Amino acid sequence: MMRVSIPFDSWASKTAMTFGTGLLLAASVTAAPRHLEKHFKVGAHPVITIHNPDGMVTIKAWTRPEVKLVGDSQSDKVEIDAEQTGNRVDLNVRTVADDISPEELRANFELFVPEDAELQIHNDSGSVAVQDVTGDMALDTIAAGIALQDASGYLSIRTVGGAVQCIRCAGRIEITSISGNVKLLDMRSYSVRAQTTRGDIVFDGAFLANGTYRLTNYSGLIDVRLSPDDSFDLSATSVKGKVQNDANLTPAAPRKGPVSRFAQTLFSVYNQGKAKVELKSFDGTINIHRRE
Repeated sequence: MMRVSIPFDSWASKTAMTFGTGLLLAASVTAAPRHLEKHFKVGAHPVITIHNPDGMVTIKAWTRPEVKLVGDSQSDKVEIDAEQTGNRVDLNVRTVADDISPEELRANFELFVPEDAELQIHNDSGSVAVQDVTGDMALDTIAAGIALQDASGYLSIRTVGGAVQCIRCAGRIEITSISGNVKLLDMRSYSVRAQTTRGDIVFDGAFLANGTYRLTNYSGLIDVRLSPDDSFDLSATSVKGKVQNDANLTPAAPRKGPVSRFAQTLFSVYNQGKAKVELKSFDGTINIHRRE
């Protein structure tokens, strides 16, 4: 009987290729991406709820009386449930396997909704972007950043470490974060409350008559830019930090209230003082300067 001798290196190489191919095939089976597209007919002021552990959520307004959902998951270890109950559309991402990696958990969504839709979104990681929606919103994230543009209504935003940016936002805005930065640009809101523990806050927008604006952090920067047409009553206090009056506002008499004698403060009435502006920090820096 003739024996054929196969070199070990050649055998090992072929075995490794076969084994590797098997792993790739197994991976393709267990981590196959999925695509979902659905349409829901809705009436006025529909409610859209989203619960997503990780991924990009993009929402844009359109004039059609329907919700269009396009979703892509990275693995078949998660299921995307999209259902309608009355005038509410619920989107939920849930795991169907215990051995799931962070990459396999990720799911991305693009939604087109009526302009007056109400949004309730919980997205732990990734990002949330909303454009041209005028309904009320409740946005809750852990590490996901939030970007709003031309949004209005009552906007309630909570993050742990995600950054928040609002461009041309109107209505009533409440933002709470632990370490995320907050940037408010070209604002048209009559009521703004923004609080972050270790993040920076930038406000560049109009102070509307009879509006209230409260910006607070523990440390970091509070940067406020004003224009000659603004009219506000200003109170700025940093207990252990600095208050820098780069706008050359005329200081007014100190207000009544419990303020440390070591704190830096600035009280000023600009033009008729129609809006109320409160800036507070513990050991951060407050900058007040004119818009360029």
